[in-house]
Amino acid sequence: MKGYIRDNPSFRGLFECSRMGTPLVKLGGGRPCVMVTAGVHGNEIPPQLASLELIKFLGSLDIHGTVYVIPFAAPWSTMNNIRWFKGVDLNRSSHAPGSVTNTIFKMALGLGVDAIGDFHSTAPRSNPGRESIFCSKSPCRRSYLIAKYISRRSSSDVICYESAASHYKGALEDECNLGGVGAVTCEVVSKNGSLNPGSLERSLLQMKIFLKYFNVI
Repeated sequence: MKGYIRDNPSFRGLFECSRMGTPLVKLGGGRPCVMVTAGVHGNEIPPQLASLELIKFLGSLDIHGTVYVIPFAAPWSTMNNIRWFKGVDLNRSSHAPGSVTNTIFKMALGLGVDAIGDFHSTAPRSNPGRESIFCSKSPCRRSYLIAKYISRRSSSDVICYESAASHYKGALEDECNLGGVGAVTCEVVSKNGSLNPGSLERSLLQMKIFLKYFNVI
């Protein structure tokens, strides 16, 4: 992460703002309105760097709609390169009032976001341990449709549940789907706290395909 900051001085202002809390970057305007999040787990490096690359990419385009990007959901965790935020797994606490991810969920509702892509990385031989997209079919079928679209164009596996939050509670994706905001969780493979070769590019590809589903790019 420090090397990326050194090589990309244009983001220094964003990094400084992140010292005060979760940053939110807005690009474009109008509908559709979608959100890309990364860093729910601070030691998952590829999607956080990919989200910065996405900001650079979108900044050069005339995009169709609004894209909100949260590159570091929990900057404190990112700065310390740790998974949890002060002892809390933010992808198990989105239903808890006052948690970082619950605040992101409520912000998305307030902004009228149509869908959220939450981007993660998974360590080899862990769960899921492979490039994949988590989704559910009920109550928000859009989650499943987005996942299938990304899968067809990236060869990422689809991991689909019949109902949101049926296997565990508190994932940002599930809370959004329960609240009527279509959401998916996209995973690429990389060792925790590290950037495996090609993992940034794969995460960025997933992000771009997510936006293409809505014809934003």
